[in-house]
Amino acid sequence: MLKLEESLSRLINKDPTVVNENANKDSETFTTMRDLTAGVVSKSYALEHLLPKHVAAAHLNGDIHFHDLDYHPFQPLTNCCLIDIKGMLEKGFEIGNAQVESPKSIQTATAQIVQIIANVSSSQYGGCTVDRIDEVLSQYAECNARKHREIGEKFVYPEQLDDYVRTQTEKDIKDAMQSLEYEINTLYTSNGQTPFVTLGFGLGTDTYSRMIQKAILKTRIQGLGHHHVTAIFPKLVYSIKKGVNFAPEDINYDVKQLALECSTKRMYPDILNYDKTVEILGDFKAPMGCRSFLPAWQNEKGENENSGRCNLGVVTLNLPRIAIETEGDPAAFWRLLDERMTLIHDALVYRIERIQSVIPNNAPILYKSGAFHNRLKEDDNVMELFKHKRATISMGYIGLYEAATVFYGPNWETNPEAKTFTLDILRRMKDFQYQWTDDYDIFFSLYSTPSESLTDRFCRLDTERFGLIPNITDKGYYQNSFHYDVRKAVSPFEKLDFEKDYPFLASGGYIHYCEYPKLTHNTKALEAVWDYSYDKVSYLGTNAPIDKCYECGFEGDFKTTAHGYECPHCGNHDPDTVDVVKRTCGYLGNPVQRPTIEGRHKEIAARVKHMKGNE
Repeated sequence: MLKLEESLSRLINKDPTVVNENANKDSETFTTMRDLTAGVVSKSYALEHLLPKHVAAAHLNGDIHFHDLDYHPFQPLTNCCLIDIKGMLEKGFEIGNAQVESPKSIQTATAQIVQIIANVSSSQYGGCTVDRIDEVLSQYAECNARKHREIGEKFVYPEQLDDYVRTQTEKDIKDAMQSLEYEINTLYTSNGQTPFVTLGFGLGTDTYSRMIQKAILKTRIQGLGHHHVTAIFPKLVYSIKKGVNFAPEDINYDVKQLALECSTKRMYPDILNYDKTVEILGDFKAPMGCRSFLPAWQNEKGENENSGRCNLGVVTLNLPRIAIETEGDPAAFWRLLDERMTLIHDALVYRIERIQSVIPNNAPILYKSGAFHNRLKEDDNVMELFKHKRATISMGYIGLYEAATVFYGPNWETNPEAKTFTLDILRRMKDFQYQWTDDYDIFFSLYSTPSESLTDRFCRLDTERFGLIPNITDKGYYQNSFHYDVRKAVSPFEKLDFEKDYPFLASGGYIHYCEYPKLTHNTKALEAVWDYSYDKVSYLGTNAPIDKCYECGFEGDFKTTAHGYECPHCGNHDPDTVDVVKRTCGYLGNPVQRPTIEGRHKEIAARVKHMKGNE
């Protein structure tokens, strides 16, 4: 087991596997280093003293990954959530010593939202989402309009009144959305990072919802600061629904065109297709953070309830290792899969046990001020917010591609038998999901893990154990979740057709991505993919080259090198004079100083060569 002193030494010496584990934590700052230091201590103590011994051993050797050990179980925090922003704004809430009343303008409402996000993000360790923000804020924009009308009736000619009210209200909305963007991106939580926050919007059709949608998108297109850099947060998820914004005759089709422009220039928004989302999840809602989804759930009134629900954490299974260990023997593979699922079970049940020790005063913003919808008294049992399948806890997986490669070779995507094998893996995991959900009254969800550092960690451990295996460990990474092999050039349409079946099984967390060349002058091409996706997938992200060099003015895709990212025009790779934005397993990030896949590959190959030389 890794000793605490060794872990702290690696942190002090800026070991990339420690300081680069999270793409959106700047490990140069004191605040982040303080959080990383606390995380190293928490993780060491949890592995040594808290986790069941066999679970800790399985995590350390790479059979499973117990996520977010720097926070949980040392502190029994929740993971990600959909904040009940509507309820908090309407009913008021308390933060610190301040009792906050319901806002009377959209500017005040967005200012309160920022404070809520900061406090929620500091009270949990995962992402948080403000869903349908356009519809939530519409009533507060209407307050602004009423005030402007009262003033206008005194000082503006009657025939100019409506234009005056509209112009002033649009300006208020623009200012409020711009402030929201800037405040989120300048905010540091107690976790030493900008909060991982997602805004869901797009379905509101009233006047003010439409204004808010346009303001969100125009603010993102404009960019931040003097150089107009791409904002990393909040993540934007734009909802598309036939009859609302899908076709030219729909009322919000103009907003869709703005969303397309924004996506080609800033990669966000991702899109959420309404009908397919309802088909997969049972009702409609945005993801919690980057990709974690809640199933449909009804409260005691028989109403669907989503805002105020959360996830309790993730444990991920190393699927490629099972395939490697069983050497292509199907019977042995299924036996070992079942054995490893017992580790997942024990790890997740321990997460639940730790959560049972929480009291409302541990996180007042969540439990007492309405972020989780129900407002508890200090002696209430917090488990009432999680039981009856109201909360999820996630069993993750990684490396379907590599697992199938062991059995069917590296080009198995076009082999129906091979694809059935990968779907059967998820079906088998889903059998455990149903059983455990009934046993514990908490919804065990099957989760396509956003394996930001895990793609490297599992592969690194398996390389050290099994050596360089062609098309499996020799790549330096494992394929994230159910995605098509990233080394293969396929069209967006082929990729969507291949991936569309998996979220029906792994509905607890999923996202699809399509890669594009520069599309800023061809939004119709992107719209063709979006429209094609509507009846195929629920949740789709756009990956397009949007890097910028401030030395020569180049805009496009930077070169990936072993030392980082480099402008292909002038060779510049100074992080102070470039804006490099890449998709990092769900969120955008500025990864200029992070090791690239090629760099990790060389490092792993050298380590394996050294290992073999010592045999």
